[in-house]
Amino acid sequence: MSSMLTSSQQKTICSQLGKVKLQLLYKASIHGFTSAVFHQRCDTHCPTVSVGYNASGYVFGGYTKQPFSQSGGYVHDDQAFLFTFSGEKLLKYPVTTPAYAVRMISNCGPYFGEALILAYGNQAVVHSNPGNYYTFTAAEMHGNDLNLTECEVYEVEEHTQLERPWRTITWESEKRQELIESIKMYKPTVSSVSQVRVLLIGPVGAGKSSFFNSINSVFRGHVSNQAIAGSSTTSLTTQFRTYSVKDGRGGKPLPIILCDTMGLEESTGAGLDVDDIISILKGHLPDTYQFNPSAPLHSEASGYRKSPGLEDQIHCVAYVIDACKVSIMPAKLEQKLEAIRKKVNLMGIPQLVLLTKVDEACPLVSQDIRNIYRSGYIEEMMQEVTARLGVPVSCVVPVKNYSKEFELDQNCDVLLLTAIIQMLRSADGYFDDLSDRLSSIETKEVKRC
Repeated sequence: MSSMLTSSQQKTICSQLGKVKLQLLYKASIHGFTSAVFHQRCDTHCPTVSVGYNASGYVFGGYTKQPFSQSGGYVHDDQAFLFTFSGEKLLKYPVTTPAYAVRMISNCGPYFGEALILAYGNQAVVHSNPGNYYTFTAAEMHGNDLNLTECEVYEVEEHTQLERPWRTITWESEKRQELIESIKMYKPTVSSVSQVRVLLIGPVGAGKSSFFNSINSVFRGHVSNQAIAGSSTTSLTTQFRTYSVKDGRGGKPLPIILCDTMGLEESTGAGLDVDDIISILKGHLPDTYQFNPSAPLHSEASGYRKSPGLEDQIHCVAYVIDACKVSIMPAKLEQKLEAIRKKVNLMGIPQLVLLTKVDEACPLVSQDIRNIYRSGYIEEMMQEVTARLGVPVSCVVPVKNYSKEFELDQNCDVLLLTAIIQMLRSADGYFDDLSDRLSSIETKEVKRC
């Protein structure tokens, strides 16, 4: 029994529900548009996603955490919602009166309040009455086409916890302190560079500024918010900022600088410009440079470094990606990231991925951050981000930034510090490669002489 929902549509729906997958229970074209078969196959199963399809191309339906039955009454569900697809985008309509979210009627298919009923009255039709416990417009939901070509019901299944972690990590306080000391003692292998410069690149809201704040918090000993961070549809970072992490309040700078950029956006002429990224990589951009998405940096701009040294250049690039949005990354955004990655590859700069908001993406991790490498869902997300961005899984580092906490958490710190260690190791490889190339050039010149 094959699903009519595309893989992309399934991922989009699942992104609203956590670390889950969809298992097809009922398909009207096979089982019939009859309430008896619908109830036979779907009653007692929960949560479920019900989907209707019409000849006008609309894909729409509803979600409920409650099991279907034939009791005749309404069932309370404060998590229920209706949805429709507009292209690849999911439009979501949450229940407005949870006490009347779902009704259990014997002679109908999925029955959401009095607003949307699929396979109404044992027929291949939809009953639609916007405003009754759900707010939507009929034109937007199903294009006013009430004839169904297909109706499906899926059970929402959670991914199970793996018996063994697929990546080894030590969570003890001694490990946290060991990582801190390793970062403090680190020295770049190139004498002209005292601090590794890491460029953070990612979509708006992925957590670039929050990552710096979180690292800064670890070394401050409390949660701090030096960089502007928050939730917005457009980038809160409008300047190029270089943040030197210090060893505690008033302490010495640590051997790493995190360079924050404007967020990437889908549309052309919005968000960080790809040409500006090249200038950043080469070390031309001054700190506090004001981004202008419609016009990339030019060599006559104030503060432009015309002859940057190795210490001004970027030594590692970290793509910051929201784990909740990996599966629904817009195609245009993916193309922008691919264009950036190709340019970074040509310059030989190592690249990592910071997978953020892992606790929001997976309930198992939300319960205990130490489940991060026991989560099959997070492993799948890392595999997917690897395929989308073209970096090996070994270069994908999941982290949880501090966002709502007042106090530090030892296990969050271990993940954050491990990310910094990976950045420093990547930079070491970059410096070694530069040294090897320089030695090769010098050897050739000696032979010529």
